[in-house]
Amino acid sequence: MKEEGTNLEKLDGKSMNIVEHNIGKLKELFPEVFSEGKIKFDQLQELLGNYVTEDEDHYNFTWHGKRRASRLAQTPSTGTLRPCKEESLDWDNTQNLFIEGDNLEVLKLLQKSYHREVKMIYIDPPYNTGNDFVYEDDFKDGVRNYLELTGQLNSEGKKMGTNSSSAGRYHTNWLNMMYPRLKLARNLLRDDGVIFISIDDGEAKNLRTLCDDVFGEENFVDTICWKKKYGGGAKEKYLVSVHEYIFVYAKNKVKLPEILVAFDEQKAKRFYKFKDENYKKMGYYRTHPLEAVKSFDLRDNLRFPVKAPDGTEVWPKRQWRWSKERFEEAFAKNEVIFNKSKDGEWVLSSKQYLNDENGEQRKTKAQSLIDDIYTQEGTKEIFRLFGDAKIFPFPKPTKLLKRIIEIGGVKERDIILDFFAGSATTADAVMKTNEERGYSLSCISIQFCESTDKKSEAFQAGYKNIADISKDRIRYVVKRIHDENPDYKGDLGFKVFKLDSSNIKRWEADFDTLEQDLFNAVDHIKQDRSNEDILFELLLKYGLKLTVPIETYTIEGKTIYSIGLGALVVCLEEDISMDVVNGIGSLKEELEPEIMRVVFKDDCFEDDVVKTNALQTLKRYGIEDIKSL
Repeated sequence: MKEEGTNLEKLDGKSMNIVEHNIGKLKELFPEVFSEGKIKFDQLQELLGNYVTEDEDHYNFTWHGKRRASRLAQTPSTGTLRPCKEESLDWDNTQNLFIEGDNLEVLKLLQKSYHREVKMIYIDPPYNTGNDFVYEDDFKDGVRNYLELTGQLNSEGKKMGTNSSSAGRYHTNWLNMMYPRLKLARNLLRDDGVIFISIDDGEAKNLRTLCDDVFGEENFVDTICWKKKYGGGAKEKYLVSVHEYIFVYAKNKVKLPEILVAFDEQKAKRFYKFKDENYKKMGYYRTHPLEAVKSFDLRDNLRFPVKAPDGTEVWPKRQWRWSKERFEEAFAKNEVIFNKSKDGEWVLSSKQYLNDENGEQRKTKAQSLIDDIYTQEGTKEIFRLFGDAKIFPFPKPTKLLKRIIEIGGVKERDIILDFFAGSATTADAVMKTNEERGYSLSCISIQFCESTDKKSEAFQAGYKNIADISKDRIRYVVKRIHDENPDYKGDLGFKVFKLDSSNIKRWEADFDTLEQDLFNAVDHIKQDRSNEDILFELLLKYGLKLTVPIETYTIEGKTIYSIGLGALVVCLEEDISMDVVNGIGSLKEELEPEIMRVVFKDDCFEDDVVKTNALQTLKRYGIEDIKSL
């Protein structure tokens, strides 16, 4: 709320308000249905016409708690992400993030900074087998709920448990967990983005219908069937189950590019086996008939005579696959082959090279079957990385994630998100893809700080929670790449952030502690928080990426932070003088950002006169957005 006089506008302490954001978009489309800030639904229904249904018998996928779960996705988070440099690698240069916390709250906090920024999402959520951890989200305060569950706050001893199949709301609990997370994830996808979700038969039906609800059934791309293992079956009574599914949905299928992947090496050798004088650049080639014998759409421009080597004219029985211009171009390049059939008739074929004109290998259509990668490979990877210890059960193989990344159509600097990071296979695959292809993909990994079983090998090895396993795996991968490819200059780091309550105090007075609460309210910043904690909370509030450059300036002995080349300037010092204020104005003239926003601590100026003059001075420099913590 902006007050009169010398008071600065206070910064909102919550994450992006999705309801207000959606109402804003509705107002852009239908301004006439708004009156004094309220929506006239009768008029809105008239404008929507036949798209509004009042028939209760129409198809509808619902369950107990669906509305509550939907509201949960729209409830702003009061938390923040605190930087943890001591657990990070190459903090100053990396674009990769590892975020420790409840993915529901973290996804809320990322809404402003990464809205429509993510090209691809992959998740491997709990399959709801009865042994998976699925807890009920706290509608009132998700951050506090998470901190209590993970033992970071004193509580009555909340326990994380499994979703037993004997529970009365077995499927309901799982759906209530997945629904708000998928809704928030959709907001982060670019319009040409795509999401991949692993699942087995247990919840496949519900997940497919749930995704139709969240992403729209028109945006369903395909179901990839993954043959996950070979052998086995001794314990099976009926069929030996060897597959899982990966559902593929687009944010907007109309804007999703054609999905093409590189040729499988073995298939390429089998089909592309001829070579000619163009081999060095174009690679091997295969032949393909030039006559379209099965075509039913006859076109006159595809029927013309071709002169054979013996001078005779060759006409197609129906039509050629190419136009005359395309044929003459290929003929000039020696890409047409003339052979005679057993009947003595000329048969024409084209050469199809493995590489294109630039020497790059051609792409082919991706298939919805993966049958050459097995779970056992993922288990072996963990053994190699962690020293023959079963640290993480049934991890997805890196090779599988590399295949999915390829199918996802990512390019040079795209962002990939995994908010059920587990053992960090996705982060591993992103780094290896960058190394092999020369890309600069970045990965955001989110993992709940779930405790390991005290009887497990992971616990015995010193890993008290899964997030620590994830981070160590990334470190091992980085070391392996450094050892095997010491000249590699790609991004081999990651910034660690941890979910916590906001750095800014909220008014939570209690009758028994009212005097102390009033005293604490004088300083709005929590005492155990650093300036960097505050800086990164400001990035989230202003919608700036957590990897944006931060530079430090000293003006009249005071530290000034410039974020994003002057897009945001933060001063967290006390006793600010007019010389400091003018220095900030001069910084704007030096950096020349399109818009500069400035944030001070509350009551940071020497006196009210300086505060009043500071506001007017900054406005003369063209700085209009000035707020206080």
